[in-house]
Amino acid sequence: MLFNAPIFLFGFFPATAILCFLIRAWMGREAALGFLVLASLFFYGWWNPIYLPLLIGLAVFNFVLARFILIERLKPGRGWATALVAFGVTVDLSALAYFKYTDFLIRTANDVAGSDIPLQHIVLPLAISFFTFQKIAYLVDAGRGQVEKHSFLEYCFFVMFFPQLIAGPIVHHHEIFTQTKSARGFAFDRMNVAIGLTIFFIGLFKKVVFADNLAPLASSVFADAGAGHDITFLRAWEGMLAYTFQLYFDFSGYSDMAIGASRVFGIKLPLNFHSPYQATSIVDFWRRWHMTLSRFLRDYLYIALGGNRRGRARRYLNLFLTMAIGGLWHGAAWTFVVWGAMHGAMLILNHGWRAIWTRPINKWWSRGIARTITFLAVALAWVFFRAPSIDAALAIYKGLVAVTPAISAHDLGVDLLWGTFWMSVVWFWPNTQQWMAMVRPAFNYSRADRRKDPLLVPLDGSARWRSAIFWRPAAPYAAVVGIGAAAAFLSLQRVSEFLYFQF
Repeated sequence: MLFNAPIFLFGFFPATAILCFLIRAWMGREAALGFLVLASLFFYGWWNPIYLPLLIGLAVFNFVLARFILIERLKPGRGWATALVAFGVTVDLSALAYFKYTDFLIRTANDVAGSDIPLQHIVLPLAISFFTFQKIAYLVDAGRGQVEKHSFLEYCFFVMFFPQLIAGPIVHHHEIFTQTKSARGFAFDRMNVAIGLTIFFIGLFKKVVFADNLAPLASSVFADAGAGHDITFLRAWEGMLAYTFQLYFDFSGYSDMAIGASRVFGIKLPLNFHSPYQATSIVDFWRRWHMTLSRFLRDYLYIALGGNRRGRARRYLNLFLTMAIGGLWHGAAWTFVVWGAMHGAMLILNHGWRAIWTRPINKWWSRGIARTITFLAVALAWVFFRAPSIDAALAIYKGLVAVTPAISAHDLGVDLLWGTFWMSVVWFWPNTQQWMAMVRPAFNYSRADRRKDPLLVPLDGSARWRSAIFWRPAAPYAAVVGIGAAAAFLSLQRVSEFLYFQF
């Protein structure tokens, strides 16, 4: 079931919210929690009920194993805790590998060895990449003794709650377990509903008005490249930039919808995007793009490989491996590995440059140069991410520098205006959490977080005109959101999948 499908917008979502509030009022918090778990299973099964046993089975397996791990770690020498963690992670990764990478490995073996092993054509279970990472973090933290007390029902809610189940944010258990025990949990709250629906409609607008209107151009260019056609200069730039913008609005739109839908039930999810195309370096970009994935890769892969504790050379190798593996997580194709390796190499260059150039980037012109270079580097890497093959990606790159003798002034002017519009949106418009900053729109967006993190927009001492634009539960803001929602509903002629569903 897609967030932008009429069955979700006008059926499942409102019905689930109303029933949840009624059950909470009549039967209490635990009953509402159980209802949301059942509703989430229905939501997942709507796509293909045959994979419900996989979702439930892995959930039960990890919960039971974590109980044994928590017991074993209290024994002398940690007992079997470490071995059980390794066993659980192996099972989770094996399930992911079977469904996602079997055909990739067979295809690679056929290409290398010239063999003809038949492909299995295994259907990838929806969301397996995301809930696998959640369960791995849960098991590892159980081995560290960092999982707070919770019931099986709370655990099921953590791994199955429908707003974040399909494509994130990749929620950490701490972020859920600290909220499920709230005395007011899952009760009707007008502010939560108003805030949640506002964020949800912002995300819907991003998806169906922005991303879906950029998709035809990007798809056309990359399809031509995949078919072996020559890509002209303007077409190559149009395709690369269209996909760069499409992916951001599509995925950040989904994340906004997930955060908003969850907030309606009183649950705050963590931020996943923070204006990533405003980044002034690749390091800065990965603090802003798919933030919950970046957190997982840092805490459970990069640090596990040794992090920066074993010298500069090993640190750079760990960075490269982390990003290459992160690329493979996105998709079972060598294009994704190349994309991850490109970002790994850029992170190494970024850290190396910081060791040489110690002057701060704090002038408008220096920030502008840094932002432009970072944006172009990210956009160039997206070509491999989107291309159906390495040859198709190379065709796009060839087009980007192709000498085209007859470029009309009209076509060039239209493209420049088109690019200027989209750049102004991603560079200068406030993002969702900046507009909603007065009402703590996400789990990691409190006043304390704003003081600690320079990425989050400060409120204290803001100019009066700037404070006036922040969202409030008032009629003018409701009118703006209503107009945006109406535009989104009018754009729902066809239902398109979110790009990250394929991962």
